[in-house]
Amino acid sequence: MGGIEQVINQIARAANKMGVQTDVLSLTPERAPRTTEIDGYLAHRARLDFQIASTGFSASVFLRFAQLAKKADVIHYHFPWPLMDMVHFACRVKKPTVLTYHSDIIRQKHLLKLYRPLKWKFLADVSCIVATSPNYLATSDVLANHKHKVRVIPIGLDKETYSSPSPNKLTYWRDRLGPKFFLFVGVIRYYKGLHILIEAAQGSEFPIVIVGAGPIEAELKAQAAQLGLRNIHFLGHLPDEDKVALLTLCYCVLFPSHLRSEAFGISLLEGAMYGKPMISSEIGTGTTFINIADETGLVVPPSDPLALSQAMRYLWEHPEQAADMGRRAEERYWQHFTADQMVSEYVKLYRELSDDALKVI
Repeated sequence: MGGIEQVINQIARAANKMGVQTDVLSLTPERAPRTTEIDGYLAHRARLDFQIASTGFSASVFLRFAQLAKKADVIHYHFPWPLMDMVHFACRVKKPTVLTYHSDIIRQKHLLKLYRPLKWKFLADVSCIVATSPNYLATSDVLANHKHKVRVIPIGLDKETYSSPSPNKLTYWRDRLGPKFFLFVGVIRYYKGLHILIEAAQGSEFPIVIVGAGPIEAELKAQAAQLGLRNIHFLGHLPDEDKVALLTLCYCVLFPSHLRSEAFGISLLEGAMYGKPMISSEIGTGTTFINIADETGLVVPPSDPLALSQAMRYLWEHPEQAADMGRRAEERYWQHFTADQMVSEYVKLYRELSDDALKVI
């Protein structure tokens, strides 16, 4: 489960408790039940037929969407996903629509030229666009063109939905990694800046733990091996209990994403939720809405291994300042980033768009 899936889960489960019946439609490459209940809401799956540039396509999703949309009062899209633009117009949606704008399209520039006319038409047609941080709204050229209907609703997390690691699990990881280590958690993609982190680790002695799997995992392992680094631990994908154990034990959360494809940073927010100081890059997105420079952590220029290395060393050598930053990070989480705050704003928006919004897809 990646960041956007986590956000959808948080919205769906909490909105259900607030009286909004929610159905979630997604694609799957696996053989799975068409409909199943998850955390009090219904999850519907259509068959994934193929992918182009990380975008899933499905022939069966058109009919599935039409069936669900017919019963819904409000339809909530998560952008970018070009297939849904096509589905929206093919099914001639005339109901209130919300679109959560997670990211500009950065890497697929050539395909973007083909997609751009559909994208602009889709964004113009939806009722309301939600930006996940004021930072992203201020720096996105796309959102600037639709500012009149953009609302900012920060992503939030419910700490109670996270598992509590057992004492044995905490002891296991403490014995394996030591009492003090840096932690990165996330899907290992090109924009996560992990190649920069590996460069920054040269000449250092502090342990760096990388949790997650992804398309460039082998490439990064080869880079670390070539540089002869012994202080980087690739742990792969781990169960939730192990992830929470590592968030509980770690000294600091690293988030070196260097491109605007990283629009928010769920695992960065998880670090704040667990009271950890953070190190992130200034890329004009929600990462520095979560991590306030010199208050909740350190913020460095993107793609700068030296600056990242210096930031890690500073926190490593100044434990009192690091602890203070962690405390302020947790305070900021409770003030701005709880799931209840996020979902209350979404439910309010649903009801504004439809007085009798009892069912949402």
